[in-house]
Amino acid sequence: MTPSPTARWTTGWLLAAAWALSFPLFSSLAPHRLWGWCAAAGYLAAATATALGRRRAALAAALLGAVAVPLLWLVLTGQGQSEVTVVERSGRLLLESGRLYVDRPAHVEEYTPYLPGMALLGIPRALLGGDGDGAGWAARLLGDARIWCAAVLFGCLWAARRLLHGGTTVRGPGCGPGRGPGVGTGRGPGGLLPVLVASPVVALPLAVSGVDLPLAGLCCLALAAAAAGRPVLTGAALAGACALKWTALPAVAVAVALLAVCRGGWPAVRCALVAAGGTALVVLPAVLLQPAEVGRQVFAFPTGRAAVPTPASSPLPGRLLAELGPWGWYLTVGLLLAGGLAVAGSLLARPPRTVAAAADRLALGLTLAFLLAPAGRFGYLALPVLLSVWARSVTVPGVSRVVTGSGRPWPRPSGRRPGAERSERTGGHFA
Repeated sequence: MTPSPTARWTTGWLLAAAWALSFPLFSSLAPHRLWGWCAAAGYLAAATATALGRRRAALAAALLGAVAVPLLWLVLTGQGQSEVTVVERSGRLLLESGRLYVDRPAHVEEYTPYLPGMALLGIPRALLGGDGDGAGWAARLLGDARIWCAAVLFGCLWAARRLLHGGTTVRGPGCGPGRGPGVGTGRGPGGLLPVLVASPVVALPLAVSGVDLPLAGLCCLALAAAAAGRPVLTGAALAGACALKWTALPAVAVAVALLAVCRGGWPAVRCALVAAGGTALVVLPAVLLQPAEVGRQVFAFPTGRAAVPTPASSPLPGRLLAELGPWGWYLTVGLLLAGGLAVAGSLLARPPRTVAAAADRLALGLTLAFLLAPAGRFGYLALPVLLSVWARSVTVPGVSRVVTGSGRPWPRPSGRRPGAERSERTGGHFA
């Protein structure tokens, strides 16, 4: 017997509440415990509202409890993970001295394991202040890096949806006539995006740190732009992601492969050139100004090779191997490179032809990287989950997800006038 949609949604909210309650019980971090209490209350209210048949009220309760209340409280009281302070400090240093990194850091709080693009999200704090006791609530709110991380994420998701949902009629092989995704029915897949935001995958990092969300949003935008045949926009989004964290590099390979198989070699080359040039434009000045610190803080520190140990010490396979000694660290790096080569080989042997396939391939690569890295956190795995769920939230069941322009000939249905297929192929972003 298949459970009803109401039963499935109610169960989902209850599972989210159970996950949120684990943080007050087991976490030693005050922001995580606060989020857990607030989110659990919101998810339980959402489960109750769903059981009563009030799905809109359920979504509102989840967003209120898991996102709005904990985020505003933590921002206005100045609480959060250390990453928030690190980003805001790098923004202040950029404005004051043109440098991003503390020279010869002696404590873990002085390390900045991000590339220069992340400092831009800390500039509002430097301009508005808001980190003192006498600062007003508006300065605290608008200066907090989490607010700008969320703005980048939501802006990218909105732009990605606009790219993928042109509001035109879409028909693909094996699909009957019908309205394409995004045609003002109000019931399209975009309705799942608020659920994704309310889920623990997005709500927890949004409230306590936010630093991985701009990277996720830019990766989603890059895949959507590649699906829409926009190589320059794809390269720009990839450049933005790579200027934040070097872990975005797998997204370049996946997006270029999607463009190459669906649009041809030249668009893929243009995308790669824009991505490389944009990244160099942002990163190269910092590398030339502080080469030693970039190597020490951006590469050595996150991989456990700096003088100060990284706090990213969850018992993942790579971390456990690295703790066995120098040979364990090199073995971990070797396995990490082997995993990267395997994913790269899959892109050559069987490149993705759909947005969902590309997102899944990128999620697979990132999952292998996070599991096999010499240092990492369980929370990093939220990024691959977000990518896979997002890809399914922007597609419509019953509409083929193969990107148009893939070069594969379409069989002409009997009784159709010549040229009808062409008009439909150019009518939307999916075929």
